[in-house]
Amino acid sequence: MEKDVIILGIESSCDDTSAAVIRNGVLLSNVTASQAVHEAYGGVVPELASRAHQQNIVPVVDHALKQAGVDRSDLSAIAFTRGPGLMGSLLVGVSFAKGMAASLGIPMIDVNHLQGHVLAHFIKERDDDHHQPQFPFLCLLVSGGNSQIVLVRAYNNMEIIGQTIDDAAGEAIDKCSKVMGLGYPGGPIIDRLARQGNPLAYEFSKPNIPDYDYSFSGLKTSFLYRLRDWLREDADFIEHHKEDLAASLEKTIVDILMKKLWKAARDLKIRHVAVAGGVSANTGLRNAFHEYAERYHWKVYIPKFSFTTDNAAMIAITGYFKYTDKDFCTMEKPAYSRVTMV
Repeated sequence: MEKDVIILGIESSCDDTSAAVIRNGVLLSNVTASQAVHEAYGGVVPELASRAHQQNIVPVVDHALKQAGVDRSDLSAIAFTRGPGLMGSLLVGVSFAKGMAASLGIPMIDVNHLQGHVLAHFIKERDDDHHQPQFPFLCLLVSGGNSQIVLVRAYNNMEIIGQTIDDAAGEAIDKCSKVMGLGYPGGPIIDRLARQGNPLAYEFSKPNIPDYDYSFSGLKTSFLYRLRDWLREDADFIEHHKEDLAASLEKTIVDILMKKLWKAARDLKIRHVAVAGGVSANTGLRNAFHEYAERYHWKVYIPKFSFTTDNAAMIAITGYFKYTDKDFCTMEKPAYSRVTMV
């Protein structure tokens, strides 16, 4: 009888400390500690994030192992986010993974954070879960730091065919929310308000970028200038129209994202299309995926909300795939803050 492959995944790329356990590809636990301290600053403060990771990582890993009913001596390997991300945050997770792997005498598996988001679609919560995408498929990876169209030929064969040349979609949402004085993070706030507003109330700038690339800096500037003009006429304009503003902003961003994704799917003749990353939790974007699926006969893959944000389950499943190929990491490999995709 073959021994179970049990992977501990560790994610610490930004402000969420997360640990997950996967056995033979099936998720046993996924524990995340978030950091509320950044809300007062309107964004993640790297120094505060790394300190919080140091406080959280031991209890989070311990909780994940207990919830999974797994002893550390049962682990086959430890997978960890090596990058990209905030260097101070990454170092906490990387150092912990190295120390634990060395003490247990088991292999380490380094995971690219963006690759993990794409492979979140392969997390199984039951043995009979067979809703994973078919290769090749396209994945729209959208978050606060990334907006990419990824051609996925295999778990270890991904190609970015389009990406933002400036701001990411999530970054644009957060900054527009901040300009409106709505708070941080902006994504959930804009989403909630947009459900009550008219998406056709206002029009904002849409870029004309070649091929499959994106740009959101022009939209952000257009939003800022138009808001400034409206506020001159009515000092309470935002309070009176925040639902319509949110709905119109969301529609503009979703339209930009989907137009390029549709173009890529048409040109490459691919009908299996997925979405991943933090912005994939947005209701408007999820609705658009269902509409495009019906209109263009796509087979779409939309992650559970718990797998949209940074989480260790996606790191553990990527680690599981790499473990089957014996694709291990040496102690000498450092964390890295910037890279697109491996």
